[in-house]
Amino acid sequence: MEHVPQSPYLRALGEQRALLHPALRDYFAAVPRGRVGVGEGVFETVGTPRRWLWPVLRMLQRHGVVHAGWHHDVPFTIRNRTLAGKAIGVRTLQLPDGDWTMKDAVCARPHGLVVDQLGEPTTLAVAFHVSVDGDALALRSTRIGIRLGPLRVRIPRAIAPVIRLRESAEKQAGRQRVRLTVDMPVIGRVYEYEGTFVYGLRDDQP
Repeated sequence: MEHVPQSPYLRALGEQRALLHPALRDYFAAVPRGRVGVGEGVFETVGTPRRWLWPVLRMLQRHGVVHAGWHHDVPFTIRNRTLAGKAIGVRTLQLPDGDWTMKDAVCARPHGLVVDQLGEPTTLAVAFHVSVDGDALALRSTRIGIRLGPLRVRIPRAIAPVIRLRESAEKQAGRQRVRLTVDMPVIGRVYEYEGTFVYGLRDDQP
């Protein structure tokens, strides 16, 4: 029998994994070798309407972390793989000014946590607490670090943004909803995206 590496999300959930909607258990399971998970959908909204934040976000945009701007009805694709126990995700947004790609790698940590390393090279590292909300998967950030050249800086909790992500199964068969929000103390919402997609495994082409 072919060995399938363990999913960091399901490892972090432990016994809670049984509470997930079956479609989400499949989505967050490890992707077998030689296969790739492919999702195709539309973000109803992505970015932030606060234009004064865009110059700051462009620094992260260059490294594939977030996109500076505010867009509606953006087609996107997801390609998921599992490599060395990490969940590797590549999300490509088809924006009016051209395609933009976000890359991340998620690994499991003790006590129901995962760590998501975003960007290429890694620019942002976020520790998330993983739980089940109803039959959806919910992530909430607990620690955030940023890499500035050779420096690695942990953002103090008092001023760190709070990142929340929720993945749920839609009533429409085969479709999932994802929602991410980023909120700063005092300032409020600084980034978000929300949309739906369909997902399935395919043979991984070289």
